Amino acid sequence: MPMSSSESAAALKRTVIIAIFAAVAVVLSIVEAQIPLVGMGLMPGAKLGFANIMVLTCIYFLRGRDAFVLVILKTLLTAFLLGTFSSLLFSLFGSILSFVVMFLLVRLGGKKFSLIGISIAGGLAHNAGQLLAAAMVFDSMSILYYLPVLLITGLVTGIAVGFAVRYLVASLSKISLFEEFLD
Repeated sequence: MPMSSSESAAALKRTVIIAIFAAVAVVLSIVEAQIPLVGMGLMPGAKLGFANIMVLTCIYFLRGRDAFVLVILKTLLTAFLLGTFSSLLFSLFGSILSFVVMFLLVRLGGKKFSLIGISIAGGLAHNAGQLLAAAMVFDSMSILYYLPVLLITGLVTGIAVGFAVRYLVASLSKISLFEEFLD
């Protein structure tokens, strides 16, 4: 059954928004990769999660499948530009678990959770997903030694990303392109 012109226009808008969000997420990942976090005492591979600003914003405005497409695009493009197969695997596990947690909190939690709280949960889930991937790859649970440090970094970066999302959502909500996606 063909789409009506209004359905077709909405689908085109969603596609454009996803493409823009994916491009911004990749740029944020590239900028983030230039920050020497190891020199600041964090473990190798630690990231600030700036790209998750776009993921949580997408979850807020669009459908779950749209946000999932963004997660896959962001993860693949970033891995191809910056990483290796192992970084792709770790990032994919973390990103998908983070997406699932944030999506469920937004959709099922209604207004019970703030964007900052949802972002913190996403950051913690991302780190847990990466640890699970590492435990599988290295066939060792001793990798869980990093859990306390990752929980702290997930909390701190989740707060920062949450504040950014809160301001971005407020700003985008004023733009006519996003009006039809508001609940």
